[in-house]
Amino acid sequence: MKDLLLITPPFTQLNTPYPATAYIKGFLNTKGISAFQMDLGIEVILQLFSKKGLSEIFQKAVESEAIHEPNNQRIYALREDYLQTIDNVMAFLQGKNQTFARQICSENYLPQASRFAQLDDMEWAFGTMGVQDKAKHLATLYLEDLSDFIVACIDENFGFSRYAERLGRSANAFDELQESLQAEPTYIDEITLKILSEKLSQIQPKLVCFSVPFPGNLYSAFRCAQFIKTHYPETKIAMGGGFPNTELRSVSDVRVFDYFDYISLDDGELPLELIVKNVLENNATSTDFKRTFVRRNDEVIYLNQTTRKDYKQSEVGTPDYSDLWLENYISVIEIANPMHSLWSDGRWNKLTMAHGCYWGKCTFCDVSLDYIKLYEPIAAKTLVDRMEELIAQTNETGFHFVDEAAPPALMRELALEILRRKLTVTWWTNIRFEKRFTRDLCVLLKASGCIAVSGGLEVASDRLLALIDKGVTVEQVAQVTRNFTEAGIMVHSYLMYGYPTQTVQETVDSLEMVRQLFELGVLQSGFWHQFALTAHSPVGLNPSEYGIIPNLKEISFANNDVAFTDKTGIDHDKFSFGLKKSLFNFMHGVCFDYELQEWFDFKIPRTNIPPDFIENCLAQDDEFMVKPDAKIVWLGNTPQVVETKKKNTIKLIIHDKTDSTERTFEKAKGEWLLEKLQRLAVAEPIVSVSTDNYNSGNKIVDVVSEDTDNGENKPRKPLTFTQLKTDYESRFEHFEMFFYAKGVNKLREVGLVVL
Repeated sequence: MKDLLLITPPFTQLNTPYPATAYIKGFLNTKGISAFQMDLGIEVILQLFSKKGLSEIFQKAVESEAIHEPNNQRIYALREDYLQTIDNVMAFLQGKNQTFARQICSENYLPQASRFAQLDDMEWAFGTMGVQDKAKHLATLYLEDLSDFIVACIDENFGFSRYAERLGRSANAFDELQESLQAEPTYIDEITLKILSEKLSQIQPKLVCFSVPFPGNLYSAFRCAQFIKTHYPETKIAMGGGFPNTELRSVSDVRVFDYFDYISLDDGELPLELIVKNVLENNATSTDFKRTFVRRNDEVIYLNQTTRKDYKQSEVGTPDYSDLWLENYISVIEIANPMHSLWSDGRWNKLTMAHGCYWGKCTFCDVSLDYIKLYEPIAAKTLVDRMEELIAQTNETGFHFVDEAAPPALMRELALEILRRKLTVTWWTNIRFEKRFTRDLCVLLKASGCIAVSGGLEVASDRLLALIDKGVTVEQVAQVTRNFTEAGIMVHSYLMYGYPTQTVQETVDSLEMVRQLFELGVLQSGFWHQFALTAHSPVGLNPSEYGIIPNLKEISFANNDVAFTDKTGIDHDKFSFGLKKSLFNFMHGVCFDYELQEWFDFKIPRTNIPPDFIENCLAQDDEFMVKPDAKIVWLGNTPQVVETKKKNTIKLIIHDKTDSTERTFEKAKGEWLLEKLQRLAVAEPIVSVSTDNYNSGNKIVDVVSEDTDNGENKPRKPLTFTQLKTDYESRFEHFEMFFYAKGVNKLREVGLVVL
C-alpha cells in the first residue's frame, strides 16, 4: 500500500518518461509521504504493440467499414507478417537486440504499407544512415503503418504522443468531452483501464494524482478518473500539470468535479502536500489549500488561504524515477531531423537548471503565469549533486535540462562543476540566442558534455523581434549560432510565421535569412511554427496593441489558445507548406540556389535581404578584448616541456584527443605560463609545475607533483584577467602584449578560455 498513486496518462513520449511525476515523487520523499508512480502511456503502448495486442486489433478491425480501404486491406492481408515481427521489432527499439538492426534493414523483412512510400525521399534527403539509425527509422515507419490502421479501424483518436488531443485543445466548454466520456470505452480505453485497475488493487492508494502536461493527455485522465469514481469511490483524485496550469485557470463547470476532487495550479509541491494532509485527515471542510479548485455546495471554488510559501528549488529534492519502466521505453526516429531525434531517440534524465525564465518578456509567451514569471535558479553544485544521484539511480548519463531558457551564467557554472568532478555526461537544453554565449563559453559547454541547444529565432526580422521583445537581433543570432557550431554543439532554431502585423514581405525576407543561416552552416536544425495566440501572453492580454481581434468565447472549462482575426487580412496558412518544404531541404544541405518563389505555388515578392547579409553579420564580430573581471580557465591537458637549442627558451607541447600543438616561449615567461596553466585547470587534482628538471638531460619533462591547494578540499576559484595581469607584471612588463601574442593566442584555440 502507498498513500499516493502518481500517474501520467496516455500518451506523452515513447522514449523516456515525462518527468513531472518523478519530480513530485522526489519531493514527497523529502516529506516522508509514500507514493508509487506509473507512466500509463508506455504500459498501454507495450500491450497494444505486442503479438497478443495486434491479434485482438486485427480481430476487431473486420467490424470496421474502413477495413476495405486499400491501405488497410494491405495491412490486414499482411497480418501474419506483422504478428511474426512485432515482438522482435519492439525489443530492438527497447535496445535489447541491437544485432537485429541488420535484419530490419534487409529489404524483405518488415511488412510495408503507405508510410514506406516516403522512404525513397528519405534516402535521398538523408544519405546513408548508420545501420542502427536506419533500422530505427524503418521500424518507426512500420509502427506508424500500424498506428494508421488503428486510427482508421479501431480508434480515430489514437496517436503515439497524444490521445483525443482535439477534445482538450481550447475546449472552452466541457460539453464535448463530457459527451465522449458518456460513450462506451474504446479498445484503447479498455487496455488503459485494465492496467489501471490492476495497479489500484495492488497499491490501494488513498489519493490518485494525475499529471496532465498536454491536451493529448486530458481525455485519458478523465476516463481513468471516471473509472476510479465508479469502482473505488472512497479514493480521492487530483489533477495538476501543464494543462491545468495554462488552460484550467478559469474552470467553473461543476461537472468537472464529478471526476476530480482537486485541481491544483502552478508549482505542485505545496498544493499537493496540503491536499495529502486533508485527504489523510479526511477533512472535507478545510480551507487550508494552495492554488486549488474544489467543489463545495455544488459550485467550483478556488482555495488559496494558506499562509505557507512555496518551496524553494533547493528544497524540492532530486527527481525519483523509481517504479517507472526505464528499460522498456522505445527509441524511435520518425524523421531524421537531428534535433528531433534527441526528443524521440534514447533515454534522458530530465532536470531543470532554473525555475521560470530569466528573460520573461517575449510577447507570445505565457509570461504572466508563475511557471514563466517566477525565476529561481538552482546552485550548480546542487544540480550536479542531483545529476550524480540520478546516474546512480537510472544508470543513464544523458540529461535533458527542460528549462524555459537556461541562464548562460548558470550554464557556465554547471559546466565548470561537471569538469571539476570529472563526470562524463551528455546534455542539452533550451536557450536564448544572446550575446553572452561567446566562443569561449561554447567551448567550455562542449567540454562539459553539451551536445545541442535549441532556441527561438522566431520571425527572422529585426522589426518583429523588437515587437516580440525577444532581446536579440538577427545579427546576434547569427554570431551566437556560429559560436555554438564551431564548438561542435548542434543548434536547433524555433521559427515563427504569422505573428501579428507580419507582412508578406517580412515572411519572404525571414525565409531568406533562414536560407542563408543554413547555407553558411551555422544552423543544423529548425522547425516552423505558426503563431498561436494564448490567453496569458502579452499579446493575448492586450490584443489591440498588436493589431488583432480575439474571437472570445464564454469560458467554463479550458482557456488558452484563442482564435483571432489579424487586421492585416493576410492568410498566413498558405505559407505553411512552402516554408516547411524549403526548410526540410535546407537542413540537408540542398536547394540553396533555388529562387524562393519555387517553394510556393502563388506569387510572392522578391526578397529585400542582400544575398551576403548573414555572411556580413558574421564578419562584423568585434575583435575580442578581455574584460578585467573575466575568468580564465584552462581546459587542456598538462603541457609537456621540451628543451630547445636556443638559449633561454622552452617549448610547450599540448596534446589533445586529436592533435598536438607546440609553442616556444622565453624560458622565464614560459615557466610562469606553465605554472599558471596548472593553476587555471578545472579538474582536480591540480598538478603543479616542477621547473628543476628542465636541464636534467631528458628531452621531455613530465610534470607529476601535486598541489593540494594548501590542504584544502574546496576547488579553487578561477583566476580573473586582472589577477593574472597583476601576477605577471610583478615579474615582467606589458601583460597585454604577452596575452594577445601568437603564443598565447594559439593556446586560446586548444583550451585556454575566457569566461
